[in-house]
Amino acid sequence: MSSSAATPLVAGEPPINFAAHQIRAGNLAGARDDFEQMLAMLIAAVHPGARQIAAHPGDWGIDVLLGDLAGMVVIWQSKYFWPVVTRSQQAQIRESFDSAVAAASRNGYQLRRWVLCVPASMDPETARWWDRWSARRRRDTGVVVELWHETTLREMLARPDAAHVRRHYYDPYVPGAESRRALKALNSDISEMMDAALFVRQLRAAGHEEVEAAKHEYFNADLLAREIGDKGIRAEVDALGEADAVAYGIWESRFNASLQVDPALRGLHAAVMGEIRESGAFPADLRAGRVHRCGLMHRIVQNRRAGWVRHWRAIAREEMP
Repeated sequence: MSSSAATPLVAGEPPINFAAHQIRAGNLAGARDDFEQMLAMLIAAVHPGARQIAAHPGDWGIDVLLGDLAGMVVIWQSKYFWPVVTRSQQAQIRESFDSAVAAASRNGYQLRRWVLCVPASMDPETARWWDRWSARRRRDTGVVVELWHETTLREMLARPDAAHVRRHYYDPYVPGAESRRALKALNSDISEMMDAALFVRQLRAAGHEEVEAAKHEYFNADLLAREIGDKGIRAEVDALGEADAVAYGIWESRFNASLQVDPALRGLHAAVMGEIRESGAFPADLRAGRVHRCGLMHRIVQNRRAGWVRHWRAIAREEMP
C-alpha cells in the first residue's frame, strides 16, 4: 500500500457517492461490474503491478490480483453490497473466501492476503460477525483477511496517486455554463394550502412536526418541472426524467435497506435526503441545486410512488378520489 498520507478534499469537489455506479450502469448487475472496474484502477494506482482477472467458469475467487500465480499472491474480492452490508450477505463473503483458498491449493500458489472490498459499511450485527469470522479464518488458514469498506475506499480515492480514478468514476458531472436556477419564496397562503398535500401527510405519518422546509423544496421543484414541461426543450426534459430516476433509486435502496434494520423506518427521510443533497449523480443540464433536488423527491411522494413509513401505500390510497 502506498505510504502517502491522505490528502484533504479540495473545497467544492463533489463527494464520493458509490451509488454513482448504479446510476451510470442503469442496474445492479452493471453496478457490480462498474465498481469492480473502479477497484482494479484504484488498486493498480496504489499497488503498481496489480491486475484484474476475468471471470471464468470454475471461478478462482479472484477479482484483482497482485503477485505471481506460480508463487505468492494478494487477492482483492469486489462485492457491490449497497447501501449497507447485512447478515444476508455473510454467506457470499464466506463462499468467496473459501473459493479463493481452495483455488490457491488446487492450482499451486500461496494466498498471502485476501481483501474484501465493499462500497458500504456493515450493520452492528454483521460487523461483530466479521470481526470474529475474519480472526478465525486468519488463524485457521494463515491468510491475512482484511476489509476495505466505504471509509477506506474514500480515503484511498482522496490520495494524489488515485486522483485520476476519482475523476473518472465520481466526478462525471460538471457544472454547466449556466448558473443554477434561482429559488422562489413560498408565501404563507400557498404554505397553508400545502398542509393537505399527500407529501406533507406522509411526513406527518413519519413523525415530522416541522415541514416548512419540505414545502419550500416541493414548491420550487414543482415550478421547475412545470417550466421544463412548458418549454419542452429535449435536453431539459430528459434531464428531469433522469433526476427523477436518481431520486427514486436512492429512496428505493434506502427503504429496502432500512426495513432490514428498523421496520419502523426511523431515519429513512433523513438518510434519503442526505444522500440526495450530496449525490454527484444528478444531471448538470437540470441546473438544479439541493433544494430543487430534494423537492423532486417530495414530488415522487406526492405522485403516490413513495413514502416515509412502511404503510405509505395505505396513506396514498386515502388521498385517491
